[in-house]
Parts: sequence; C-alpha cells; structure tokens
Amino acid sequence: MALEHLNQGNFDTTIQSYDGFTVVDFFATWCGPCKMFTPILETAAQKMPDVHFYKVDIDADMSLAERYRIMTVPTLLIFKGGQLVDQSVGVISEQQLQSILDRH
Repeated sequence: MALEHLNQGNFDTTIQSYDGFTVVDFFATWCGPCKMFTPILETAAQKMPDVHFYKVDIDADMSLAERYRIMTVPTLLIFKGGQLVDQSVGVISEQQLQSILDRH
C-alpha cells in the first residue's frame, strides 16, 4: 500500500483533521535507508488502520523540512490530535514504532 504524499499545500489541513495518531515520514528519493524504511511503514500502515501514515519528500518540499528542522532522513514526526508529540530519526522497526505510539 503506497503512502500518500503531503506538501505545503495540504500538510496542515491533513494533520489537523484527525484526532488520532498521524505518522509523517520525511524522506528523500536518493536516500538508501529511506528506501529500506518504506516497506516497514507500508506494513505498519496495513496493521494499524487507526493510524494515518504519510510521506513528505524533503527535496520537493524544503519548506516543510525547514519548518520541522529535519536534518537527517528518514525522520518520522508523530502527531496526535494535530499536535507534534514525538519524533524518531533513522530506520526503526514496526515494534519500535508501536512502542513510540504506546508512550502517548
């Protein structure tokens, strides 16, 4: 299942429109670890239907990367009810992602 891409035009509306968890993967097409991480996130999205998953290409939308001070990819931002509650840098497992969500 491919994850929907967000950009400056739809980011805020999308994030603010859901009361549950929203996970946003900031990635780059040239990033090897990002390519390895994509199937992990796609599997997690299938197993966690109550969590909304999205991607942001940092090269296509530098303004969002700058806004959230993304220095390394992949970086996950975790929102709950539209508020940023956590972030994770680097490739993590599905179990590690679940642990992050469980903390909130």
